[in-house]
Amino acid sequence: MTHDRCCAGPTRRDVLSTGALAAGWALAMPAHAAQPVAAGQVPARLQAFDMADVTLGEGPFLHAQRRTEAYLLTLQPDRMLHNFRRNAGLTPKAPVYGGWESEPTWADINCHGHTLGHYLSACALAWRSTGDVRYRKRIAYIAAELAACQQAAGSGLVCAFPKGAALIATHLRGDPITGVPWYTLHKVYAGLRDAALLADSDAARGVLLRLADWGVAACRPLSDVAFEAMLATEHGGMNEVYADLFAMTGNADYRTLAQRFSHKAILAPLAQGRDHLDGLHANTQVPKIVGFQRVYETTGDATYRDAAAFFWRTVVRTRSFATGGHGDGEHFFAVADTRDHVFSAKGSETCGQHNMLKLTRALFLHDPRVDYADYYERTLYNGILASQDPDSGMATYFQGARPGYMKLYHTPEHSFWCCTGTGMENHVKYRDSIYFHDDSALIVNLFVPSAVRWRAKDAVLTQTTAFPETPATTLRWTMRRDTSATLKIRHPGWSRSATVLVNGVEVVRSAVPGRYLDLTRVWRDGDRVDVQLEMSVAAEALPAAPDRVAFTYGPLVLAGALGRDGLAPGADIVANERRYGDYNDTPFAVPRLAGDPARLAQRVAATGRPLEFSIAAAQGAPIRLIPYHRIAHERYATYWPVGHGDTATGG
Repeated sequence: MTHDRCCAGPTRRDVLSTGALAAGWALAMPAHAAQPVAAGQVPARLQAFDMADVTLGEGPFLHAQRRTEAYLLTLQPDRMLHNFRRNAGLTPKAPVYGGWESEPTWADINCHGHTLGHYLSACALAWRSTGDVRYRKRIAYIAAELAACQQAAGSGLVCAFPKGAALIATHLRGDPITGVPWYTLHKVYAGLRDAALLADSDAARGVLLRLADWGVAACRPLSDVAFEAMLATEHGGMNEVYADLFAMTGNADYRTLAQRFSHKAILAPLAQGRDHLDGLHANTQVPKIVGFQRVYETTGDATYRDAAAFFWRTVVRTRSFATGGHGDGEHFFAVADTRDHVFSAKGSETCGQHNMLKLTRALFLHDPRVDYADYYERTLYNGILASQDPDSGMATYFQGARPGYMKLYHTPEHSFWCCTGTGMENHVKYRDSIYFHDDSALIVNLFVPSAVRWRAKDAVLTQTTAFPETPATTLRWTMRRDTSATLKIRHPGWSRSATVLVNGVEVVRSAVPGRYLDLTRVWRDGDRVDVQLEMSVAAEALPAAPDRVAFTYGPLVLAGALGRDGLAPGADIVANERRYGDYNDTPFAVPRLAGDPARLAQRVAATGRPLEFSIAAAQGAPIRLIPYHRIAHERYATYWPVGHGDTATGG
C-alpha cells in the first residue's frame, strides 16, 4: 500500500507513527511514538498500531464490521450534502435524508449535517481497516463538494443547519438560538480530520484547514466571559479537534482555541475532585472530557489530565451499569437515586458508551492500567457490539434495562440519530485497540481472532481464539530473525487465574487478576504462546442499589432471553428515538428472582450450549440466560430485583 504526501508536511504514516495526534483521537489514531515533541506536548507511554497493520479473523467483530460496511455503501453522499449545498447557494443534487437530517430532533435542537461528519469518519476508518478504494473515492467526492461549497459561499464555513452562517453568527453574539451549531460542526471537523489522516485526503485537509481558520477568526472577538457563556450550549468535542489541529500543524492559534473551547464550568470542579454531574446531560459532557485529555497532551497542563481521570473514575465506578452504559434519558442522575432509574427504557445511550471508550483509550495510552482495559472490554462487548442489529447492521439509541423491553434500531434512511452516526464508526474500528506497543514490548489487550504486524520488529503476531466461548487464546510469532521483546498479556480482573505456556511449557501461573503477565525473551519464528483464563458466573449489584443485580460471565453481561411474545416482525426498527418506552409497550410479565445474589449466581447452570445458561425463577420456571450482545429481536432483562417480594414488570 502506498501513501501520498499530504501537502508539504509529513506523510500520513509519518503522522500516525510519530504521534502528531494522540490517544484520544477517534479511537482510531495510533498514539505518540518516541520522538522529540513540541514544547508543552506530552508523549504517551504506549503507541497504538496503525489499523492497516491489524487484521481481524472470523468472529462477531468481523461480522459486525461487514454489516456496517454494507450499510455505508448504500448511503448516497449527495443526499447528505443536500443542506450543505443549499446553505452555500448551490442547487442540491439529491433529496435530503429524513429524521435528524431534515427535521428538528426536538423543540430546540437541530443537527442537520452531523451525519456527513460521522460518515466521513466511518469511511476513513473503513478504508484504513480494509483498503477498499470505494470508501476513499467517497471521501474524495465529499471533500470536493465541500470545497465547492466553501468557494461558492466565499467562506471557510461549511454547514447544513437551518439559517447556516446566520445561526452561528447569532450564537457568537450571545443571542438566544434554536440549535446546537458547534455540536454539529464538530462532527464535520472530525470527519475531515479523519479523512485527511486515515485516508490521505489532501482535499479533506484543505477543507479542514479553511474551516479551522474560519473558526479562529469567528471566535477571536469573544471575551473569555462571552466564550464561556457560549459553551453552555452543547458543542461536542470542539476542544479535542482544535487540539488535534494544533498537533497536525503546529499552529498555536489552534491550541489556544482548544483551551478556550474547554468548558471551565465543567473542568474546574472535576480537576478539584468534585463530582457535580447530577442532572447534567451526559453525552454533552463526555466529548468535553475527551477533549480535556487531548488538551493535556498538547499543552502539558495537568489540570486537564486530572479532570479527565477523575471523571472516568466517577462515571465508571459509581455511575455505570454492568454493561458499561450510564444515565437515564441521556442525563446523569444522583447516585442515591439509582433504584429509581435502573429499569428505565431510556438508559445507556449508545453515544455515551462510544465516547467513554474514546476517553478510556486515551487515558490508557498514558497510564496503561488493566482496569482501563477491563472497562474497555466490558463496554465493547455489552455496549458497542450489543448495539448493532446483527441482521440489518442498524444500531440502537438507548439500551435500557426495562424488564421485558427490547432493543430498538434505527431505520436505514429515516432516523439518522446521533447514535446512527457513532454507530457508523463503532463497527469499522474494532482492530484499533486489540494491541499496543512501546519500543520493546507488545501488549495483548483483547482476546479477538486477529493478527498484528509489528513493523519495528519485522514480526507478525497471530491470535487464534474462540473467546468468549472458550476462555483461552493462542498467540504465534512469525518473524524473519530471532528478536528480543516483551509480550505483555492482560490478566483481566474477571479471571481468578491465568496460566501461560510457551511452546507447551508452563512459564507463568498467576492468581493475581488485574495485571499484565510479562514474557521477556528472545522470540523465534513459530514460537507459540497459549493463554488459559477462567470464566465464572457472578452477580454484580449496583453500588447504590444492592438488591438490583446483573449476572456476568467473565466480561459478558448475561441477559434473560424472554422471547418475542407480542412483537410483530420489524417492530424493533423505529424512526423516532424520542418514543423509546412507548413502542411495543403492552404489559409483559417478567419472571422474578428472589434470594441472596451470590447464591443466585451459584444456581446459574450451563445448558451445554455455548454461552447459554439457565436459572430457575421464583415461580419455578427456568429463565434462559445468554450474552447481552447476542440479544436481538426479542424481549430481555439485564437487571433483576432480588429482594423478597420484589417484582418487576415490563412493557
